[in-house]
Amino acid sequence: MLEGDVQALVRRFYALQGERVEAYRLFEEGHRAYLRSGPDYDFVRYRQLVHEISLGFNGISREVLQIKGQLEGPRGRPDLAHHLGRLQEKEKEKLELTVQLQLAKQNAQDHPGTEAYAQEVQELKHKLIQTIEAISDVLQDLKYDSEETPGRDDPAD
Repeated sequence: MLEGDVQALVRRFYALQGERVEAYRLFEEGHRAYLRSGPDYDFVRYRQLVHEISLGFNGISREVLQIKGQLEGPRGRPDLAHHLGRLQEKEKEKLELTVQLQLAKQNAQDHPGTEAYAQEVQELKHKLIQTIEAISDVLQDLKYDSEETPGRDDPAD
């Protein structure tokens, strides 16, 4: 695989990651609107949002996995493919935690006197922050490794 092809794949990945960030923003914005609609929640509208966001995340993940597959090839960049694999795992974890946090926030709102719900919100926020930090670390590794040409610093060359 030519270095220009690798860089094009990496650029496409970053564009997809930007789309993912925007999808999360819309998801959070929609959830805040949903919580404001309580106590008679507008579940139909929220369910539609979740459906649309899920389709978006699925499409992004499919394309990231395709890029990963191209980078895994015999003349590709398995180091970069490994980063994308780790990132996909962390993004899956982030989405699961985001959904759990949204449910916990609703429970805390519906039961304001129950400390366990507020505690759950705090614990999930902490786990989410840790996952986001792990995603940032993987993105940093990807950036660093993608800017290096393999073998360029190899004294055997």
